[in-house]
Amino acid sequence: MTRRPRARPIQSERGEQWQNAVGGRIVPPPRCQAGGEEGGVERVKETDEPGWQDCQGEAACLSVCLRACKRACIQCVVVLLLPWLGQCNLQYPTDCADLLLSGSRVSEVYTIYPDGVSSAVQVYCDMGCEDIKEEGGWTVFQRRVDGTVNFFRPWNQYKDGFGNASGEYWLGLELLHTLTSNRSYKLKVDMEDFEGNRVFAKYSSFFVRSEKEGYKLTVGGFTNGGAGDSLTRHNGQKFSTFDKDQDNYSGNCANVFFGGFWYDKCHVSNPNGLYLWGPTSHFAVSVNWQAFKGYHYSLKSITMKIRPEV
Repeated sequence: MTRRPRARPIQSERGEQWQNAVGGRIVPPPRCQAGGEEGGVERVKETDEPGWQDCQGEAACLSVCLRACKRACIQCVVVLLLPWLGQCNLQYPTDCADLLLSGSRVSEVYTIYPDGVSSAVQVYCDMGCEDIKEEGGWTVFQRRVDGTVNFFRPWNQYKDGFGNASGEYWLGLELLHTLTSNRSYKLKVDMEDFEGNRVFAKYSSFFVRSEKEGYKLTVGGFTNGGAGDSLTRHNGQKFSTFDKDQDNYSGNCANVFFGGFWYDKCHVSNPNGLYLWGPTSHFAVSVNWQAFKGYHYSLKSITMKIRPEV
């Protein structure tokens, strides 16, 4: 059995030695607490609650405050090599916000576990560190950037997900339901046209119901970032594909507009439509956000991502 290397001790400003092995990296001890004030760390109390188990070897838990890239302080749990603390909650990251709290700062592809160790899936995490004004920890569940992936897909593929997290992809309705059932999420939709204009729309609440309920969308609390609101109309709608019609149109919106979405009768946004490279004579079948560029323009990129409400 390969022995795990022990982390070297680090001397904190308070004169205590901390050995930190998060992600295999040596990390200096945090210097702030949840309220944003400079200080030390807060110990996690020993507990007999279900789901908590004894630490293995010298591992133990501390509740600490890590600096995000915009210098905000967030409380989180990390695993430390300290022999004198009691118990810790051994958890896998359920989303990109968990990864941000554990110290990950680079926007790239990560593995998350929305429903325990057996539910591993790769996603693109937007950690926000490229822009100090942007909060990080966003889990991307939909992304269009270059038209390399066909989004005119059947129900089972929208349910399970398709594409590649390093490029264009759809995470999957079942995973969206799992994630949003366990925590309260907000949604941000980033988009760019072929003239280089970047805008967004943000929603303070986002929830996807179960397959039995048609993966019905609940979304609200719009904030305008230049894109306008092209999603509130879809609130309360079930998800539809060309082989599973659950919209309110006499025909099949997904079949008519070449996508899969929470169509009503039919849409003011079609992020999973055909990728047609800018202005087009084709009405409403392309990657549309009507409030931004109308129905005769296919966006260069659009990304839908969620983050827990703190």
